Amino acid sequence: MDLQEKTIESRKVYDGKVIRVRLDKVLLPDGREGMREIVEHSGAVAVVPVDHDNRVYFVRQYRKPLEKLLLEIPAGKLEPGEDPQECAKRELAEEIGFTPGELRQMSFMYSSPGFSDEKIYLYLARDLTRYRLENDEGEFLEVECIPLADALDMVLDGTIEDGKTIAGILLASHFLSL
Repeated sequence: MDLQEKTIESRKVYDGKVIRVRLDKVLLPDGREGMREIVEHSGAVAVVPVDHDNRVYFVRQYRKPLEKLLLEIPAGKLEPGEDPQECAKRELAEEIGFTPGELRQMSFMYSSPGFSDEKIYLYLARDLTRYRLENDEGEFLEVECIPLADALDMVLDGTIEDGKTIAGILLASHFLSL
């Protein structure tokens, strides 16, 4: 059986600063028609910054959709045409005030493929050099530094709840052979 869904028609529903939403009418594999709400996103990067003592730098910020504070690795939206590695460097400077001597792409992931096309590139940053903190306007966060082994425990016990952060910490632990 061919599992692909063919788009019959598509219309834009919303065009915002961070996302766009479209509604697609599709032909399902069994021949029936269905509707798909699709969130379009320009993509993002997330970075696990690890210092020479194997401590990870996190940001704690309020997330309105969840109505709570989350502990997350530095991350941000790709600008149109922006190279993901350059975006990762920019986000490190903006969110935690560091530049990386080494920046390695560990993987990428689709955050919620059931309704969104957002692709997140996951990086490991090492050899960190203090830069200057240049937070984005309207972005309020606190920087926290936690040993990688403790961060891994926080992933495993559910303290860290953010998907990109969970993936990033697990990947960094693997790449650094913890």
